[in-house]
Amino acid sequence: MAQNLDYSEVPQKDVEKIKPMEMEEKEEQVELKPKMTLLNGVTVIVGSIIGSGIFVSPSGVLAQTGSVNMSLVVWITSGVFSMIGAYCYAELGCMIKKTGADYAYIMVTFGKFLAFIRLWAECLIVRPCTITIVALTFSKYAVKLLFPECDPPDSSVRMLAACCICILTFVNCWEVKWATFVQDIFTYAKLLALFIIIATGFVQLGNGKVENFTWDDTESDVTKIALSFYSGLFAYNGWNYLNFVIEELQDPVKNLPRAIAISCILVTVVYVMTNVAFYTTLSVPEVLGSEAVAVTFAERLYGNFAFMIPVFVAMSTFGGVNGILLTSSRLF
Repeated sequence: MAQNLDYSEVPQKDVEKIKPMEMEEKEEQVELKPKMTLLNGVTVIVGSIIGSGIFVSPSGVLAQTGSVNMSLVVWITSGVFSMIGAYCYAELGCMIKKTGADYAYIMVTFGKFLAFIRLWAECLIVRPCTITIVALTFSKYAVKLLFPECDPPDSSVRMLAACCICILTFVNCWEVKWATFVQDIFTYAKLLALFIIIATGFVQLGNGKVENFTWDDTESDVTKIALSFYSGLFAYNGWNYLNFVIEELQDPVKNLPRAIAISCILVTVVYVMTNVAFYTTLSVPEVLGSEAVAVTFAERLYGNFAFMIPVFVAMSTFGGVNGILLTSSRLF
């Protein structure tokens, strides 16, 4: 016999608050977690920009400009151009908050086909060649310590470059924190090397070493001066790399423009002051005849401690490889 049960009426407003149970669980969205701070963002940009360029490019800029003062103008202008491009990228990054940078922006603007072509060129040509060149530069300077009076064997240079790429690829695959830690350490190391050179330059300036700072023999051909920007802008390459990892940056709308501003200003000041330091000691013919201006500078002033500069150059390029790999894995 059925029992009489009393049911209380549920008010309609309470019924509306009750959410229906879902038959299936919501699929968790797969996305990169924002683990990178503003400092990490700055080190990614600075570490990617400062590679081998500042240690090699001064001779390329000077060869096309003809005079020391004009070469310094090119270095400053290249920094301003890079900052303008970086801020345009920052605006795109704040509007389109997707990992992939170039690929994501072209995808949204022009569609899948052109985005795929850009990605294809970046994956198969641009990034592999860039990583290889920087890794070979690292291995050349690292092995040079074992062969101070002769050129190192090509096989040893290539093997060390391959080991460098493999080790840093493993680090980037294993944990983002490891990759950013490596980037932080080697960014500080390369800045330390440049600050040592800059401090030496200030000492030289204090001793009155300013005879090389002239406009003598400045190139009058505008086309040659324009060519000097190839070497200058090459040294600033990497200002757009933080956009590739924007999903992992904490509060990207605020931190992306800040990181770009801090990085571009810091790198421009460091590059210009490093060139000033070089020219306090090295004349125009000495700079033009040097394959690595920083090494020649160290040999002239540091004596038995000249080996420090090749070590710092190797560390600089090692960090550069890490920065390129960190962003290459997030091309799309």
